[in-house]
Amino acid sequence: MLYIVSALKPEAQAFVDRYKLKKSKLSNFTVFSNPDMMLILSGVGVDNAVRATQTFINHYDITDDDIYLNIGICGASVQYEIGQLLEIGALVYNTKKTSLKNTSDITIHCLDEEMSHKTYDVVDMESFGFYDAVSHSPAIKNFHILKVVSDHFQPEEVTKDKTKSLLFNAIDAINLILYPKAVS
Repeated sequence: MLYIVSALKPEAQAFVDRYKLKKSKLSNFTVFSNPDMMLILSGVGVDNAVRATQTFINHYDITDDDIYLNIGICGASVQYEIGQLLEIGALVYNTKKTSLKNTSDITIHCLDEEMSHKTYDVVDMESFGFYDAVSHSPAIKNFHILKVVSDHFQPEEVTKDKTKSLLFNAIDAINLILYPKAVS
């Protein structure tokens, strides 16, 4: 099973449309699912991402084949193109830095509010919450944090339609990262 945590409906809508996910509720969260995939809308922020991810962990048995994915948009410096898919290799939240078990050298700074000026190269508002939940569950062996660049520190330019389009355009690249052996 692929368990996806996204903050906002426009981030999730590409998956809902492409994989014909059906809407339901799980605790206080909106969930979309099919037999192979479950997507939960966490809402914005670290605390919401922790709660949504933990809801999946608490309600479903974890198998070795399960993949946990945090997917969404991020702000980034101009060295990254709008629409570029980033595999996150390290996280910084407050003063805590954590390296993930992959080969990516991209560090994301997880912030408590939107940023309209370049202080860091890549920023979001949920990645650390997702990481905090999955890292405390020893049964989870496979997780990824993937972000699509939505803006160059101009959050006011991000729209629902643009967000959905950016994520939809990244789905094939996301699948290559999640399922590398399935591609021949």
